[in-house]
Amino acid sequence: MNEKRIYLTGFMTSGKSTIAPILANVLGFNFFDLDLEIENKEQSTVVEIFEQKGEKYFRKLEASVLKSIATKGNVVVALGGGTITNEDNFNIIRNSGKIIYLKITPDILYRRLKNKINRPLFRDLVLEERPKEDFIKRINEILDLRSKFYEKADIIIEPGDQPFGIIVDKIAKKIMVMFDEGN
Repeated sequence: MNEKRIYLTGFMTSGKSTIAPILANVLGFNFFDLDLEIENKEQSTVVEIFEQKGEKYFRKLEASVLKSIATKGNVVVALGGGTITNEDNFNIIRNSGKIIYLKITPDILYRRLKNKINRPLFRDLVLEERPKEDFIKRINEILDLRSKFYEKADIIIEPGDQPFGIIVDKIAKKIMVMFDEGN
């Protein structure tokens, strides 16, 4: 595999957009954040796209941008939390690169989501100041739908609250072993 592609997946706020550019730098690869690429293409935020054009439109756009990125070599890509759950997207990702799943517990996800209004699937809970139980319930509902895709990753990392540098080092070591083995 001369042209390498690493895809970071996981629930929103799992650290994909923070870890991916650092990992790309460590590996000497280029970095792409799928959501940022979509926002640049649309000149609109993900929240605005969801609100104005709907999730179906967003998912079609996401698939189109993903196909374009999947042709580039030596890249680390931060995927959107739901990108991998589309069968076509999953096949593009699986057939073009290696998948790293950042597996975060619902409690940590709650701490990271409870005040964020830029996450369409949780915006209403934040704005309505709903209790922790409502957040955990929604997190678990979404995880139930997505976990079967996330768990198909080539590498699963459970970062917890470790510093990003340590997480990146662990991922980079596992990637180098994987590439050395020719997988």
